[in-house]
Amino acid sequence: MKKITGIRSPLLKDIAYDKIKERILDEYFQPGRFLSERELIEFLEMSKTPIKSALVRLEAEGFVTVASKQGIIINDLSIDKIKDIYNLRIALEAYNCEQLIGTITEEQLGLLEQNLKETEVYVERLDVKAFAKLDHAFHLLICEFTENQEIYRVLLNYQDQLLRITLRHLKKDPYRMHRFLKEHVAIFEHLKAGSSQAVLLMKEHLQEAKRTLFI
Repeated sequence: MKKITGIRSPLLKDIAYDKIKERILDEYFQPGRFLSERELIEFLEMSKTPIKSALVRLEAEGFVTVASKQGIIINDLSIDKIKDIYNLRIALEAYNCEQLIGTITEEQLGLLEQNLKETEVYVERLDVKAFAKLDHAFHLLICEFTENQEIYRVLLNYQDQLLRITLRHLKKDPYRMHRFLKEHVAIFEHLKAGSSQAVLLMKEHLQEAKRTLFI
């Protein structure tokens, strides 16, 4: 008789990583703040070992700096880095839209439409966190449809930092979500119609998002 194996439980170091990163992304742990190991032990109710493993991973990803004398420092993104990330997105995501003009399938359009319907619900609730995740999912879907694995890998690599940036500026003005959703709908409609206007709209959408970050 074949043995049935259950779903493996997450390791403590992975749980610690997810919880600390979530606090960094929503800026409960604010940039520039110093954390002590003791504070994290009390927050996570864990021993030092999984927490240290989580911090090694977070430091490698640029979220924290672990200093032996100062403790754990929450890193921020520089203005130049944010601009560079958005300029990269503008180039790659405009290209993605261009590749889908006249080739996007009904199934793919259905996935985008479902995303927009779900996004609308959270826009009405002014749920910044849920909106941000669906906003980024919309962009990744378009990338995924092109089947360019290298571009997908690059954009996926920036998702956590982009989520952090998006949450930060939407918290300043949650009503910006209405405009962002409207722009997504316009991009969708032009992709559906096979119109190259979708490429221009994607560029303008990301350029405007970059501009509003510094208002």
